[in-house]
Amino acid sequence: MTLYTQVAANQRKTWFLLTFFLVLIIGFGWLFSIVYQSNAILVFAVVLSLLLNIYSYWYSDKLVLKMAGAKPVEKKDYPELYRLVENLAITAGLPTPKIYLIDNSSPNAFATGRDKNHASIAVTSGLLNILNKPELEGVLAHELSHIGNKDILISTIVVVFAGVFTLLANWFLQISFWGGGSRNDRNSEGGLAFIFGLIAAILAPIAATIIQLAISRKREFLADASGALLTRYPDGLISALQKISSSQPMKVNSSTAHLYFESPLKTDKTGSEPSFLVRIFMTHPPIEDRIKALRGLDVS
Repeated sequence: MTLYTQVAANQRKTWFLLTFFLVLIIGFGWLFSIVYQSNAILVFAVVLSLLLNIYSYWYSDKLVLKMAGAKPVEKKDYPELYRLVENLAITAGLPTPKIYLIDNSSPNAFATGRDKNHASIAVTSGLLNILNKPELEGVLAHELSHIGNKDILISTIVVVFAGVFTLLANWFLQISFWGGGSRNDRNSEGGLAFIFGLIAAILAPIAATIIQLAISRKREFLADASGALLTRYPDGLISALQKISSSQPMKVNSSTAHLYFESPLKTDKTGSEPSFLVRIFMTHPPIEDRIKALRGLDVS
């Protein structure tokens, strides 16, 4: 598989998972409307999703940067960092994103924003101190690839949908124990729907998390491939992955962990070959898998 076919395949899989997630949310709201015999529930779920999407589209990047403790930096303070980002952005055909610094000794980075014209890259102080120039260039190219591949918007939408899905599930479980609707009519269509709805409400948050993390992992493979193409030097990215994988975990909000270049969470730094169950709940692919994929790429 060449770099170009891998990029195309990952894009198709990502959009397929995203579409599947949308169908699940709509279906969940539809099931609620049957259980409680009210179309208003479905309307409420759709409207709530739209409102949250609008909010996340315009303000999610600011929220993420604030949660990470990222501060904007000026070119005069970090001229080499700015030069690398500007040169890579020109090569990628992208506007230069805003640059932020996170005061943390653990090397990591992430990109956020709603599109290429409103994007930001945040790097930790540890990333600047530990990586050499080719390694730092590889990480920055990876993050710029997230911007170019429109991953930053996709990840935001998925986070919102996962939150709505979990909210609906919690709401269903809570009001189920207070009665109402067709709960008292076990022989009716509504009674059967209630049983399936209750099962769905229990499993929905788990399914939402798995799908959310699966999309995140697909994005990382795609950004690695695109970043290697951008620099024409995958060894720099490989070396950066090796260094970062042995670093100490960062204290971050788990809801933003999937945005980082490499998982900042201690639970994802297993130190050994992860089991199948562990892999399902990892925010990023194992380092070994990412390195193997990079070494198999043709960037000529």
